[in-house]
Amino acid sequence: MQIARNPALADIRVEDDRTGLSIETLKRAFLDNLFYIQGKFPRLASKNDYYMALAYTVRDRLLQRWLSTAATYTENASRTVAYLSAEFLMGPQLGNNLINLGIYDAVKQAVEELGLDLDELLEQEDEPGLGNGGLGRLAACFLDSLATLEIPAIGYGIRYEFGIFSQGIRDGWQVEITDKWLSRGNPWELARPEWAVEVKLGGHTETYTDEHGQRRVRWVPYEVVKGVPYDTPLLGYRTNNCNTLRLWSAEAPESFDFEAFNSGDYLGAVYDKVTSENLSKVLYPNDNLSQGKRLRLAQQIFFVSCSLQDMLRILQQQQVPITDFAKKFTIQLNDTHPSIAIAELMRLLVDERGLPWDLAWQITQNSFAYTNHTLLPEALECWDLAMFEQMLPRHLQIIYEINHHFLEAVRAKFPNDNDRVARMSLIDENNGRRVRMAHLACVGSHAINGVAALHTELLKQDVLRDFYEMYPEKFQNKTNGVTPRRFVLLSNPRLSKLITGKIGDNWVRHLDDLRQLESYVEDASFREEWWKTKHTIKEELAAYIKQHNGITVDPYSIFDIQAKRFHEYKRQHLNAMHIVTLYNRIKRNPNIDITPRTFIFGGKAAPGYFIAKLIIKLINSIAEVVNNDPDVRDRLKVVFLENYSVKFAQRVYPAADLSEQISTAGKEASGTGNMKFALNGALTIGTLDGANVEIREEVGAENFFLFGLTAQDVYALRASGYDPSHYYHNDWELKEVIDRIASGDFSRGDRNLFQPLLESLLNWDTYLLLADYRFYVDCQERVSQAYRNREHWTRMSILNSARMGKFSSDRSVRDYCRDIWKVQPVKVSLDKQLF
Repeated sequence: MQIARNPALADIRVEDDRTGLSIETLKRAFLDNLFYIQGKFPRLASKNDYYMALAYTVRDRLLQRWLSTAATYTENASRTVAYLSAEFLMGPQLGNNLINLGIYDAVKQAVEELGLDLDELLEQEDEPGLGNGGLGRLAACFLDSLATLEIPAIGYGIRYEFGIFSQGIRDGWQVEITDKWLSRGNPWELARPEWAVEVKLGGHTETYTDEHGQRRVRWVPYEVVKGVPYDTPLLGYRTNNCNTLRLWSAEAPESFDFEAFNSGDYLGAVYDKVTSENLSKVLYPNDNLSQGKRLRLAQQIFFVSCSLQDMLRILQQQQVPITDFAKKFTIQLNDTHPSIAIAELMRLLVDERGLPWDLAWQITQNSFAYTNHTLLPEALECWDLAMFEQMLPRHLQIIYEINHHFLEAVRAKFPNDNDRVARMSLIDENNGRRVRMAHLACVGSHAINGVAALHTELLKQDVLRDFYEMYPEKFQNKTNGVTPRRFVLLSNPRLSKLITGKIGDNWVRHLDDLRQLESYVEDASFREEWWKTKHTIKEELAAYIKQHNGITVDPYSIFDIQAKRFHEYKRQHLNAMHIVTLYNRIKRNPNIDITPRTFIFGGKAAPGYFIAKLIIKLINSIAEVVNNDPDVRDRLKVVFLENYSVKFAQRVYPAADLSEQISTAGKEASGTGNMKFALNGALTIGTLDGANVEIREEVGAENFFLFGLTAQDVYALRASGYDPSHYYHNDWELKEVIDRIASGDFSRGDRNLFQPLLESLLNWDTYLLLADYRFYVDCQERVSQAYRNREHWTRMSILNSARMGKFSSDRSVRDYCRDIWKVQPVKVSLDKQLF
């Protein structure tokens, strides 16, 4: 499609103050935005005003690239990746955009010449907490890599007004505080009300015959909600390609009911507005399965319907026929949450566009691919059928039809296997009748992938075994990755400078180039530089801990860090048991020779997840005792850093000596924190779980502290009849740990406080902490001994960074592009005439 050009506008050029990159131009543009957008002059401006002015200055430079990108993609009708995710944990944007534009140093100098501190302005940015953890952060990494690799892409999600809660710690307990990330405005987004769409909910369906004599179905909804898109430009690293994150905000089609108002019903006059906006009001933590089910389903249909309607709009705008939908868009389902999109696309194609069922199904299957992110059966979403039918009556009819055709195919391939048919059905008939969304995703997608080699194998062998046997050609592995731009170049400038000084800066786009560092491992002066750099970073974190937690920690001690969402399978309480083990050893012998350690924890527990919150309380209670016991003599310190976030993670990863990746084998799909820690030179202590397996293969077994049961061991132990009390009675140190916690020593004498946690461990121990305890404690002793040899530890640290090239999200995205999306780069030029 050609863009219409007005000859009268042909000679207009965007002003240099909007695009120029010199220091003087940046200063002038910054003051201009402070004056004309913030409406402030320096004497009245707050730090936030200065941040906003700087953000708008940077956004101006993104917009030139963003519009050029949109024009290029439109003219070429470029095949586009549509990444559907209920979560996008983007992190702060200012620093990342400065890095990707290549103007970080220039802006730093410009603001300093104006008497300001860039670091202080960066701290002003409110982080959009639009996700719970790894899944949402992976989506953000992928969007960064898609733009960097010049791949046309749109990220689609929800513009939650309130993101994941802010975490406070009160008397050792987590408390949840509303995350008002939009309260001071968001300079990065642009509202697009002209592209708003409507989404139906509830009601009933009607059958009718159309003008061609065809039987059709009409959905008559009870409620209609309007979805308004808000766009955020996402620039690639040192490229002109600037893709889009499009987040949908819910509104009522009519915000004010004059009839209700005039009749005196003042509340009713705005009722629809209030109830409609609830859809995008708050992010529900995904661990809390008992609350918010109806809202969660409504959120999912809301954002996928908005997104698919938007794709159809783009298709029409670019004059691409509806039958070529799967050629124009390749849609990735980021976990099970958006899988209702399969039924929704069928509805749009069959009901709204009049396509025959078989053609619509062919388009749908060719369009969708499904990434599974979990091995936990409870996280494979199932919806109560009655609730589903009440909210989405037409979608349930479509799912019944899909299921009918699918089960016919199952019976044809596996005759007389009724158990298999029942297991694979999209409708679970054995547990109160439920719609199985992961099954819908498997049936409606042309590709299914896990996110680590072990995870994919376990999907094939266990969680999705029936579907693998039905569709072996659909299954493949795509190991996760992380972006080195945010998690090294931005968050660890000291280490980045050291690396670039030795091997150049090509590693930022081609992470495999870090292998060149191996040639410096035996260079004593380089090892000294590496150690000093890490030590300086640890000193900075120690200063932060002193300021925010009031705890003095020794930067010469091992910084032993576990930072991730709190869940029993991630086993933060196993880490806590090791701390108590060391504490017990000191209490028995105060003069024991022990390698000093600082144990640092960070992470949030879902508000309704009582045991996870109790683990947080346990860690803080241990800290209260250990940090103040004179016998410890500061050899052990325990620190809980509250309100863990992307911004916070950027401070923590670079400072780690030891990365705790200790989940029960076979439970973690991949993990990405493990990659970020190792990339920054931390050594890993971990099980053979998730991507730990591949990290160990890459960095070398000798540079990885491995312990514990394998996934096969876990299955075998469970099958043989696991008895956790056996370990309790046969390992005196373990018994001593459990008994000290039970005695009230860490709960101010309250013997009941931690009983629910201890009873769970002694009676069930679902995640096999007691079975792995001895392996873990002995492995930690190897860590302590290794750390005492500074030269050897530094060698291992360098090799961990040097061998992490595989775990770039650039590599992950290239794999998806080649094997699933079948999409090619499209280069964008800034000399494109936009008028």
